[in-house]
Amino acid sequence: QVQLVESGGGLVQAGGSLRLSCAASGRTFSRYCMGWFRQAPGKEREFVASISWSGGRTYYADSVKGRFTISRDNAKNTVYLQMNSLKPEDTAVYYCAAVEAPGSSAYTRGYEYNYWGQGTQVTVSS
Repeated sequence: QVQLVESGGGLVQAGGSLRLSCAASGRTFSRYCMGWFRQAPGKEREFVASISWSGGRTYYADSVKGRFTISRDNAKNTVYLQMNSLKPEDTAVYYCAAVEAPGSSAYTRGYEYNYWGQGTQVTVSS
């Protein structure tokens, strides 16, 4: 089992920045591909970013490329999502997810992940 706890959400004005953190516990964190997803009210959950266990491979949704950066610190069992140039359409609950994955694999679809955090709210005002 892996437990995931997100933090760092909040209210920010458009153009501002936030850094989300996801602390993992329970298993060998470094073996896990980590992902961030988000869900806005009335919308389906969508992929945001993912990172392989080594950190060598990352993927981003087109809507966040160039603005968001995913990173991880395996020594701290933590994955981060640095969000810059935030827009009102980034408003959502952000979820951290994990799946044990070999090599440099990183996944972009929610069903590929088997551990999820409780989410943290990000609200961007215009």
